[in-house]
Amino acid sequence: MGVSTSGPEKGISVVTVDFPPVNALPVQGWYDLADAVRAAGRDPEIRCVVLTADGRGFNAGVDIKELQRDPGHEALIGANRGCFEAFAAVYECEVPVVAAVHGFCLGGGIGLAGNADAIVASDDATFGLPELDRGALGAATHLARLVPQHLMRALYYTSRTATAAELHAHGSVWKVVPREELHAAALELAREIARKDGHLLRLAKAAINGIDPVDVRRSYRFEQGFTFEAGLSGTAGRVRDTFGKDKDKDKKDKEA
Repeated sequence: MGVSTSGPEKGISVVTVDFPPVNALPVQGWYDLADAVRAAGRDPEIRCVVLTADGRGFNAGVDIKELQRDPGHEALIGANRGCFEAFAAVYECEVPVVAAVHGFCLGGGIGLAGNADAIVASDDATFGLPELDRGALGAATHLARLVPQHLMRALYYTSRTATAAELHAHGSVWKVVPREELHAAALELAREIARKDGHLLRLAKAAINGIDPVDVRRSYRFEQGFTFEAGLSGTAGRVRDTFGKDKDKDKKDKEA
């Protein structure tokens, strides 16, 4: 449980997230993930990082229950800062990052995958931002890197998800494979990248980030200001307190 790093092949580092049951990360988990990705990128022997997860899905965002347990705003501040650091670590990693996505990729998962250099996904993967249903805002910056502008807005406002196949059609997912082939497919792409000269790869990563049309750090930080405003106003707490209750109500109605 937690964040672990392994080196299955020369030049490749695999960072794995495992926070049962759904990989909704606590505050410290985001910082641990950021540290692991940055450390892998700093290793002069590493030429590509694969970001993956164990369990039911890639990432379900922040741990809502941790926020609900905090009577003040410390957990919200921590989650904001932790997500910012983790997303930035992926984007600023000195070498290319391949995200291997399975199951659900929601909220913070979009921040991670959206900032990766390439995405390989299983055919059961779904991508979305249920932020408006969770009393939060943010990561539209990263969703906009995965889908066209108007689709991003529609997905954001409705909290709907897009499939891996749909994102592949938009060109943001490199390859879609059966779930059992995901790890191998991600390593295959990482292996191809890692064959390049290590110094040249690092220069290429810096160059590509330098010509990005959107400053993802500043853009996401701007979004987070509205997240915190929602928290201070009480709106976030009111919406967050309904988390899971509609599902429980639907379940009881079906059983009645």
